[in-house]
Amino acid sequence: MEIKKVLVANRGEIALRAIRTIQKMGKQAIAVYSTADKDALYLKYADASICIGGPNSTQSYLNIPSIISAAEISECDAIFPGYGFLSENQNFVEICNHHKIKFIGPGIDVMRIMSDKSKAKEAMRKVGVPVIPGSKGALSSIAEAKNLANEMGYPVIVKASAGGGGRGMRVVHKEEDLEKSYLAAKSEAASAFGDGTLYMEKFIQKPRHIEVQVMGDKHGNAIHIGERDCSLQRRHQKLIEESPAVLLDEKTRQRLLETAVKATKALGYENAGTFEFLVDEDKNFYFMEMNTRLQVEHCVSEMVSGLDIIELMINVAEGKELPPQESIKCEGHSIECRITAEDPVSFRPSPGRITRAITPGGQNVRFDSHIYSGYNVPSYYDSMIGKLVVWDKNRQRAIALMKQALKELQIEGIKTVKDFHLEMMDNVDFINNNFDTNYLANH
Repeated sequence: MEIKKVLVANRGEIALRAIRTIQKMGKQAIAVYSTADKDALYLKYADASICIGGPNSTQSYLNIPSIISAAEISECDAIFPGYGFLSENQNFVEICNHHKIKFIGPGIDVMRIMSDKSKAKEAMRKVGVPVIPGSKGALSSIAEAKNLANEMGYPVIVKASAGGGGRGMRVVHKEEDLEKSYLAAKSEAASAFGDGTLYMEKFIQKPRHIEVQVMGDKHGNAIHIGERDCSLQRRHQKLIEESPAVLLDEKTRQRLLETAVKATKALGYENAGTFEFLVDEDKNFYFMEMNTRLQVEHCVSEMVSGLDIIELMINVAEGKELPPQESIKCEGHSIECRITAEDPVSFRPSPGRITRAITPGGQNVRFDSHIYSGYNVPSYYDSMIGKLVVWDKNRQRAIALMKQALKELQIEGIKTVKDFHLEMMDNVDFINNNFDTNYLANH
């Protein structure tokens, strides 16, 4: 099917990013917005825009009837969900299908499997993907958790089956702490996700977080667009991402990429997805989860490959074949710094009016953002206001270019994490690739 008009069911920088690609492809882009986003920049560039409700996400960007109504009123053929909000909501996908509106993303069956962490691990085990040792499915009781932890050896980690973003998760270093951690994780998971189901894994010490960008189409083709290192995190939230992962030797890299492509094919996966792995100190990699959507950090994969991943997603939704793997060349090095409206030390949100905004430019510098001088950053949503992305021939040059671009970035009126990122670009451990997912917590 040919898609002519796409409703962008998101906001902020990803809405503007999607609108650009949709229009570049000769299609119409329809934006939606909440009352808090009535002055958003992306609305100025959409072919049309529709208000879908009040400032809270539940009144607007999570309001499925309003979004479907907006798509029908504007006669859209398809909906692009972006990330967050409804991007992995199976109910939303079913409703789109019912209304004969194409959801630009994977099918509901594979979403259902991969949204449950314990089912996802079992599916990966069956196709030969290494998984972290742990429970085969959900834990039924504290007694079962204790027996399994003693069998595997401490430390272990209990996680919410329906979770993400670090919620419903506890690391346990000794048996006497297990019951308390189990109950706390269960309570947090039930509150955050409406599902208190937990599973357990062996806790990998000093891990790196490496992920692979994959794409599948309805013709049975599957490709990868390289890997990304997302190890610099604060409370399980990624702050800096880069591609390629310089930690990996070429043999390990090829094995990792081939494993991800094999899993994509085995799942019959269509559209964009990301396999996330933990890599231990001996460079063994273990499947952690799959994100069945576009990732925030897709930009670094685009910079090293020269591809437009949203364009590929729309092509796949139209039934077109993906390019062959051998045609995709990942070259050079790309780094992304997430720019958030937060205090650079405490990371407390800093919403408010931007009095001055000067964005960096120059060769191989990209700033994906929806901000402008006079823009009011609302307090209702995620605090990310932009993504600063650079590319150069190697990592050393990319770090130097990022440092230069960060100095050029001027945002006044609110606090941002720019100074944190500048400090990291001078950090000896970061420069020497000597860090893991716990680095920021320990320093």
